[in-house]
Amino acid sequence: MKFYFLPSAVQFFAAGIFVKFILPAIIIACVAGVLAFFLAFLGTKMAVERDARIDDVRRHLSGANCGGCGYPGCDAFAEALVKGEVTLAKCNATSKQGKENIAKILNLTLEDSKKTVAVVHCNGGNACKNKYDYQGYGDCVSAEILAGGNKACDTGCMGLGSCVAACKYNAISVSKDRAVAKVDYAHCTSCGACVSTCPKHLISRIPADAAVYVACSNLCRGKEVMGVCEKGCIGCGRCEKNCPTHAIALSNNLAVIDYDKCIKCGNCIDVCPRKCILPFPKERPLIAEYKPKENK
Repeated sequence: MKFYFLPSAVQFFAAGIFVKFILPAIIIACVAGVLAFFLAFLGTKMAVERDARIDDVRRHLSGANCGGCGYPGCDAFAEALVKGEVTLAKCNATSKQGKENIAKILNLTLEDSKKTVAVVHCNGGNACKNKYDYQGYGDCVSAEILAGGNKACDTGCMGLGSCVAACKYNAISVSKDRAVAKVDYAHCTSCGACVSTCPKHLISRIPADAAVYVACSNLCRGKEVMGVCEKGCIGCGRCEKNCPTHAIALSNNLAVIDYDKCIKCGNCIDVCPRKCILPFPKERPLIAEYKPKENK
C-alpha cells in the first residue's frame, strides 16, 4: 500500500516558509539595495564641498571649545575663520604660535595684540545689601530673571557662579568669604567665556601687564551707591585729580582707566576712599610682574 500525503505536506510546509520568511527577506534586501544606491547617488550629486583648510586651521586652535569667541566651539570658529567671517583676535585661548600657523594657512596678516586677562568689575559681594533672600536655582543667570537679581546694586555681583561654570580652565571662582567672583590669573587665558556669560556684564578684559583696575560698575551717583554698597565707586574724582598722566577719568559717575596712559604709579589706589580701585595680585606666574623704571 502506497502513501502520497507525506511529500505533499513537506512541499506545502516548505512553500509556507518561503512565502512567510524567505520572500519578504529578499524583497526587503532588494528595496534596501535600491535605497542605498539612491542615497549614495544623491550624496555624490548633492554633496557640499568642504574647504580642506578648515581642518588645518582647527588643528592649530586651542581646542578648548570655551565659546569665548561667540561660536559654539572650535570647529565652528575654524569654519568662520576660513570664510572670513571673524578674525583671529576673537580667540584668546589659542597660543601665539598657533595663531601664526593659522595666519600662514589663510594668508592673513597677524595683528599685534596685547595679552589680556579678565577682571571682575565688582568688589561688593557681602558688602552690598540684598533686596531679598534668593532661594531658587543656584545660578546668576537664573537669579537675574527674578527682579534683576537679589543685590540692591543693579550691577552687583550675585556670586552664584555662572562664570565659574562657563570657564573651561578653572580660572575663576567665587570667594567664600566675600561672595564675589574673582579671577585666578595663573590660569586665565582670556578666552572670554566668563565675559559673555555674566548676566550683569561685570567682567571685561584688560591688558595683562596692567597694575590696577576699577572693581565697580555702578553708574549711579555717590549717595545712591553709598546706600546699597560699602565699596562702590561714588564718583568723588580724587583718583582723577591725583593721576599725574590723566590716565583715569570719571565717566557717568564711574572711574575709567586709560591703560595707554597709565604709568602704574598707584596714586589712584592710595587716594580712593572706597578702596574700589584694586591692584593686581603679584602671584601671576603667566604674567611678568611689573617693575617700575628708575627716573633718571
